[in-house]
Amino acid sequence: MKLEHRTQKLVPFSHFLIRVGRYGFFCGLLIFVSLAIGMVGYHAVGHISWLDSFYMSSMILTGMGPVAEMPMHTTAAKLFSSFYALYSGVVFLSTTAVFFAPIIHRVLHILQLEDDKNAGD
Repeated sequence: MKLEHRTQKLVPFSHFLIRVGRYGFFCGLLIFVSLAIGMVGYHAVGHISWLDSFYMSSMILTGMGPVAEMPMHTTAAKLFSSFYALYSGVVFLSTTAVFFAPIIHRVLHILQLEDDKNAGD
């Protein structure tokens, strides 16, 4: 997933869309794996149903916070919930950065090309 250097020509739009799709697929895969980790952890350690585990994991992973009506009672459940929340915060910010990286790169590349063109006049 190498991006073009600022001295290189801008890649065609179709190639850019493929690049965004690859980055999007990677982000989706990371979110899916993270959601699965949360679901298994909440189900196994927190002893809540699969649907509630999905609900809790989704809310934590998106940054909305834990669900108030599902408190964690055991020490293991509280530790898992705490570490999963920390992990989710990093994943949320990382996936956002990875997804927008090719878009920001293309915009900056276009601006650099326009700047170089104007400097040559």
